[in-house]
Amino acid sequence: MEDWVIEDEGLPLERKSLLPGKGFFVPDDVREEQKDREIRERIEGANVVVVADPDADGLACAATIREVYGEAALVPAGPHEIEDGLRRAAEFGADDCRIFVCDLCPDKFRYVEDELAYAVEHASEVRWFDHHQWTEETAEAVREAGVDLVVGDSEEECTADVAVRSLGEGAVPQHLEELAVVTRDHDLWLKEDPRSDDLADYSYWTDPEEYMDVVQEHGADLPEDVLEFLAERRVEKNDLIDRAVARAAMKEIGEWTVGVTYGRCSQNEVAEALREQGADAAVIVKPSGSASIRGTEGFERAHEVARQVNGGGHPKAAGCKPDIYEDMMDYANHWTSQGATAKQVILDAFRNLEDEPAEN
Repeated sequence: MEDWVIEDEGLPLERKSLLPGKGFFVPDDVREEQKDREIRERIEGANVVVVADPDADGLACAATIREVYGEAALVPAGPHEIEDGLRRAAEFGADDCRIFVCDLCPDKFRYVEDELAYAVEHASEVRWFDHHQWTEETAEAVREAGVDLVVGDSEEECTADVAVRSLGEGAVPQHLEELAVVTRDHDLWLKEDPRSDDLADYSYWTDPEEYMDVVQEHGADLPEDVLEFLAERRVEKNDLIDRAVARAAMKEIGEWTVGVTYGRCSQNEVAEALREQGADAAVIVKPSGSASIRGTEGFERAHEVARQVNGGGHPKAAGCKPDIYEDMMDYANHWTSQGATAKQVILDAFRNLEDEPAEN
């Protein structure tokens, strides 16, 4: 296949909003081999290794740990890559290194059991900071495996908050304490500090190492050249948001109004727009096959919906990837139907909710 077929550059925005990015089309084995090579080169022999979700919250944790310990090699790992991150940290880090895991929650302990045992055996200590909705069973199993696990209240703290208080009073400089506070503003969708959107966008659009370097030096007050960069990128971002909002449909499910849409977009802003249109919850299905589920004061069970469709998260913010894609024909249907099957599966999960909320 020619490279130009999957390139983003020059693609009309309507088509870009309907298709996944170039990375989607790289086979997993090729991508994983490349990641192993890149991460090994960057962290081999490191005495402090941080396995973190490479969003603003996870990277704030990594930058704070680096500031406190004088070094910290990053292993980026999304929610479905925790076991790979643990393996890489143990395999490439120094003998008896310190391993931190930040802003990640396994759906079930068995998914990470072997890799976590390997990490605990290899490292001098393993500490885990998070604020997602953990089941008691998973949290207990992780602690019994020899991990110092601290889980914050997902309604009150982001993981950067958890890291700051867990690293010890006075250990974290003031500008990074403030970084945690501003990161919380976006991660918990409080929307009280305009700097939090800047942090979220910058963490998404730039290299994780660059983001960590900048916030470690400047905290939440990003320098002028970064703000100019963000202003340029937001032109396209806002266009993609508008397209996703325009595609949305409102579905009445029991006592809730659920806004559901499809597209490559910034899901939080789309969810906010749907909330303003009367949605109690929002479902944003992405071209990659995954989906974001966002709640409101009127719906705080997003994590319960996500758990039914191969995911998890918070009461008001969760993610999933329905297990419905068996071959490329399924993905082709996904793109041409604008996520019709994924939408239906997730809406059915809303319908299947028990009358009473489940225990977290």
